Amino acid sequence: MAPPRLAQVDALRGFALFGILVVNIGVFASPFYANGIVDPAFSGPWDVAVRWLVAWLFETKFYLLFSFLFGYSFTLQMSAAERSGAAFGPRFLRRLTGLALLGLAHAVLFYVGDILLAYALLGLALMACRRMRPGRALRCALWLVGLASLAWALLASLSLLDPAGTVALNRAASVVSAADSQAAVEAYRGTIGSTIARHWYELTTSVWGVILLVQGPFAFAMFLAGYALGRRQALADPWRQPRVLWLLCALGALPGLAGSAVYATTALPSMSPLWEAPGLAMGMFTAPLLSMSYAAALLLAMRTRPGAWLVRALAPAGRMALSNYLMQSAVCAFLFTGWGLRLTGSVSPGAALVIAVAIFLAQLPLSAWWLRGRAYGPVEWLLRAFTIGAWPAWRRPLAEQAG
Repeated sequence: MAPPRLAQVDALRGFALFGILVVNIGVFASPFYANGIVDPAFSGPWDVAVRWLVAWLFETKFYLLFSFLFGYSFTLQMSAAERSGAAFGPRFLRRLTGLALLGLAHAVLFYVGDILLAYALLGLALMACRRMRPGRALRCALWLVGLASLAWALLASLSLLDPAGTVALNRAASVVSAADSQAAVEAYRGTIGSTIARHWYELTTSVWGVILLVQGPFAFAMFLAGYALGRRQALADPWRQPRVLWLLCALGALPGLAGSAVYATTALPSMSPLWEAPGLAMGMFTAPLLSMSYAAALLLAMRTRPGAWLVRALAPAGRMALSNYLMQSAVCAFLFTGWGLRLTGSVSPGAALVIAVAIFLAQLPLSAWWLRGRAYGPVEWLLRAFTIGAWPAWRRPLAEQAG
């Protein structure tokens, strides 16, 4: 008999989904933001403050939490295959193939910063680690974070060896990025065809380098951390040792918030470009700590009465996270690109943040309504059918619906 779903895991996934949307909508709203430079149309103090807040609390944190949960869910899928008597390897390979196809379509049609295709590729490496002992997997995750952060720190130190050259190079790159951003604005304000062509151009020139070289090592480290804790069933009852959760909050929050503040501050337009690389190195190193503290704090909050309500609100959205992730991109593509209203470059960072909150708040009751009588989200159902090679049950059992 299959164990019951872990509402706390679904709630964490729903929480991560919100943070990802807050960052992603900035990319939709302004190609200048996507290129890491200030949009000249929105460079006032309020706009800068909102961008700093998003960089401080959201950027580089929530995809790590989502990656951790991917690794944790990997162990749940291993157990499910064992219970059903199915060979896990072929089943998971089909799942990764389905993810890759969805990710490629998502990147070309709607959002060039798609993470699903990268997850599918990194999932192959995770599959190769499926017999690794949990302790070793956790140590490998820590080493990977440390080595990747060290590489960025060394790169940052090299930029400080020639300050004048670094500043001149960054300024020249900013000019090129500004021209590229303006070209993206014109493409997204055009037709569906020009939007797709722009996505393909970015996919084949710059995006994959950022995803695999910047995000990839840290995402895979979180895969391994999630796998290690999943093997130990750490989230089945994470409140058995509340001191551990409090310790994770204490160890992660202060250095995580401080490092993220450095990262956000060094990206301000008033700062010298010389400090951008050191700030990025600091931000990448401390982001896993802040992600860890976010997860621990939410788990602790779940034991309170408001927190229990939060779990009930977030869990359905997290249960169909794949459908909601793609839905977010479809809605944003309609708002900002040639798929619909073509608002890219004309919405302030503050307004984009409000829109993100509104989209997510709409997804919460929609997800609860959908799952009231159905076993899966629509995209989850298709992916599961592709994975197991059969049509899974669409409706939930009546007894489960009543419960």
